[in-house]
Amino acid sequence: MTPASRPRSARAFQRAQRSLVGGVDSPVRSFRGVGGSPLFFTRGKGAYLWDLDGHRYLDMVGSWGANILGNAPPPVVRAVREAALEGLTFGAPSPREHELAERVRRAIPSMELLRFVSSGTEAVMSAIRVARGYTGRDKVVKFAGGYHGHSDGLLVRAGSGAAAGGRADSAGVPQSVARETLVLPYNDPDALRSAFERWGEEIAAVVVEPVAGNMGLVLPRSGFLASIQRACRAAGALWIADEVITGFRLRKGAIHTIDGLRADLVTLGKVVGGGLPVGAYGGRQEIMEQVSPLGPVYQAGTLSGNPLTMAAGSAMLDALGPEVYGRLEQRGRGIERALLGAAAREGVEDLHVARAGSMIGLHFGPRPPHDLPSALEIDRKRYGKFFWGALGAGAFLPPAVLETTFVSAAVSLRDVAFAERAFQRGMRAVVAGRAG
Repeated sequence: MTPASRPRSARAFQRAQRSLVGGVDSPVRSFRGVGGSPLFFTRGKGAYLWDLDGHRYLDMVGSWGANILGNAPPPVVRAVREAALEGLTFGAPSPREHELAERVRRAIPSMELLRFVSSGTEAVMSAIRVARGYTGRDKVVKFAGGYHGHSDGLLVRAGSGAAAGGRADSAGVPQSVARETLVLPYNDPDALRSAFERWGEEIAAVVVEPVAGNMGLVLPRSGFLASIQRACRAAGALWIADEVITGFRLRKGAIHTIDGLRADLVTLGKVVGGGLPVGAYGGRQEIMEQVSPLGPVYQAGTLSGNPLTMAAGSAMLDALGPEVYGRLEQRGRGIERALLGAAAREGVEDLHVARAGSMIGLHFGPRPPHDLPSALEIDRKRYGKFFWGALGAGAFLPPAVLETTFVSAAVSLRDVAFAERAFQRGMRAVVAGRAG
């Protein structure tokens, strides 16, 4: 697929670049990770998206996980329409806020008190501020490859050694801020134990994605999350489970609790907003009572808890019953098999597929990834070839090599078969590129 085959998207991108930085409002949308210029979409319904040029695509991005029921699910659309007719924003409390909060609490009992914000970045940033306020400590532990939003202290990567004060990934992040973040290897309990032996009395919190979704899809090894809980409990630090992606995606509630674990603070986003901007953070009552107006930790937001998002979120959570999660598991398994089948038929032997329910990671490389270094072994050119080949056949996948593919409940068995044909065309492009 070339710009000539989608001239309206090409013209829209040229125009956008005159007023928007890079022509986009989020870097991953720029398509620079796969080469070429981005598609511009005009509408979505169910499992499909349509671009400016009228081409239809099976949506395997799902607004990066938010659209768990597919595009424009009728119950959510109705709820938003009804709420909009009553007022877009009040800047004051409305019943919709505590009604959605009650739904979240029922699904995640450890969130005894919570607060809504407008993004996942805000949620994690606020949770870390609360952890520092509650513990009186400054240092935060994160894991290499884990993305927790673009706040200053979390845009860091590991230095030399098993753990070190972070080095900023972005210009504009003061080194004094980066030094308060310790970056450890994901899936490495020994490195975690060593960090607590050295800095335990200074660590306010450990923040982790229970299933890493931003270095491809990397599953936690058995016992890894439990080791975080033990280390935090022993040292008086707080464990923050960043479930912005996984919360309500893999089950009705938080995924880290499936083995009986209980984080001190949990952050949410994506699904809980029903497709509108949202974030949430919450945890034990005595911790969350540190937040203003009850305590000294300040956090505020003009559009936090706005009625449209609250209505969308309530409608979304009400629709997520056992049958939906059963369907997501079946369709996720079907897409996994379609990918592996297409690769096998075309003789592509270095494709590794990781799956957690309806989250799927694709990795063209020598081995399945288990941490950031192994994830970075991915062959970016081969993924790019696969992306464009599949896109030309009508399947829209993440336009970046280390992002996760999301399957929605709107995907049918016929859509899975369609996807398999698109994947096979993508694999042919990979083979052709290798031969070239």
